[in-house]
Amino acid sequence: MITRFAWSVRTRLTLAAGVVMALVCAAGSVLAMLGLHDQAVNVRTNHIVAEALKVVHLTKRGVLPALLKIDDIRAIQVIDAHGTVISATPGLLDKPPMASFRPDELSARQDKIVCNSPDFPDQCMIMVTFRIYQPDGDWAIYAADPVVPWFVGPQILAALIAGSLFLTAITTLGTYRTVGNTLAPVARIRQKLAEITATDLGQRVSLPRYRDEIRALAITVNETLDRLEKAVERQRRFASDASHDLRSPITAMRTQVEEALMFPEDTDWQATANALLTSLDRLQAIVSDLLLLARLDAGTPGETDMIDLTDFVAKELDRRPRKKKLDCDLQPGVPVRGDKLRLSRLLANLVDNAERHAIDHVRIAVYPDGETAVLEVQDDGAGIDPGEREVVFQRFTRLDAARSRDAGGTGLGLPIAREIAEAHGGILTVEDSDRGALFVLRLPLHPEE
Repeated sequence: MITRFAWSVRTRLTLAAGVVMALVCAAGSVLAMLGLHDQAVNVRTNHIVAEALKVVHLTKRGVLPALLKIDDIRAIQVIDAHGTVISATPGLLDKPPMASFRPDELSARQDKIVCNSPDFPDQCMIMVTFRIYQPDGDWAIYAADPVVPWFVGPQILAALIAGSLFLTAITTLGTYRTVGNTLAPVARIRQKLAEITATDLGQRVSLPRYRDEIRALAITVNETLDRLEKAVERQRRFASDASHDLRSPITAMRTQVEEALMFPEDTDWQATANALLTSLDRLQAIVSDLLLLARLDAGTPGETDMIDLTDFVAKELDRRPRKKKLDCDLQPGVPVRGDKLRLSRLLANLVDNAERHAIDHVRIAVYPDGETAVLEVQDDGAGIDPGEREVVFQRFTRLDAARSRDAGGTGLGLPIAREIAEAHGGILTVEDSDRGALFVLRLPLHPEE
C-alpha cells in the first residue's frame, strides 16, 4: 500500500501546490459568484421595477389594456381598490392576486421574494408591488420574475470552472517542472555518491551553477569526501604499519621457539624464555598503545579534575626511575582541568621519548603564559629537522636511525601524546631549540575560583 510517506518530494510539493491553488480558485470563485449574484439580483429587480412603472404610466393615463403584452418579465397584475384583477399578463387575468402584501402607508413600493405561491408552485419569484392612488381608492400593481440562480448563469459557472481548472493545471505543471529542475542537482549528487565506493574515494560531486543551498550542500559533500578519503587512507597506512610492527616480534618469537625445539639439548631455556618475554613485552606495549589510540579516536571521555600542573609533574617525575639527568624548572600556580591518568600517560611518553634520544640530560619546564599552561620537555640529542616535526606525530613513524623507534619505543607514544593534548583542548608541537628536540604542550589555564 502506497502512503504519502512513500511519495517523492517532487510529488508531495506538486500535490500541495495543486491543492492550494484549487482551494484558492474555489474561494475566489465563491466570492466572485456572490458578488455577481448580488449584482444580477439588483439588475433583475431594477428591470422588474422598470416594467412595473410602465404599467403605472398606462394606468395613470387611463389607457390600461386588460391583457398586457410584456415579454421581458414573467408576470404582472393590476388590482383595483376592490381587490379585482383588472389587467394582467396572459394566464393571470382570471386568477386571484398572486400576492397579498402591500407597501406601508408611507411608501409607494415594496420588494419581496415569494416562494411556492399558488400561481408559481415550486418556484421562488422576485415580486415588486406599487401603490397607485386612484379616486376610488388605492390600486396595486404586482410584477414578478424568477429569482436569479446561485450560479447566476451557466456561462458564468462554466467560465469560473474552466478558469479554476486552467489555473490549477498550470500551477501543478509549473510546480512539477520547477521542483524537478531544482532537485535535479540533488539527484545527480545522490547518483554520484552511489557510485563512490571505499576503493574509489577520489571522485567528487559536480557543483551546481547557481550559488544556492544545493551548491552549499555539494560543497559540504565534497569536503566530507575529502575528510573521508584522508581518514580511510590514514587507517590503511595505520593497519599496514600495525601489522608490520606486530609481525616482527611474533616472527622473532616463532624463530626462537622453532630453533629451541630443533635442538632441545643445546638450548638455554632460561635465555630463550627471557628473550620471549622481551618480545611479549613489546607486543603488549604495542597492543596497549593501539587500544588507547582506539579509545581516543572514538572520543571516549575521561575523568575531569582540577589539577595543579606543577605539583602533578613533580610527583610524576619523583615516581619514575631516572635514566638521564633531569633539569626541572617548575613554576607554581599553573592550574588546569583534565584527566590525571591520560595526562600522566602524556608526560610519560614525552619523557620516555626524550630519555631515549638524550645524550646526557633532559630539561622539563612548567610555567603559565597568559591564559595558557605550558609544559616543555627538551633533550640534548640530535634533534628533529623542521621538515619532519609533524611527521613524528604520525603513527608508526620511521625517521633516521638516531631517532628510530627501534630504540625502544612503539612508534605510538608521540601520536598518543598529541591525541591526549587535543582531547584536553590543547596542542602539542615541536618548536625551535638550540639543541635537541623541544616538545611544547599548551593547555587552557583554569585559574582557581
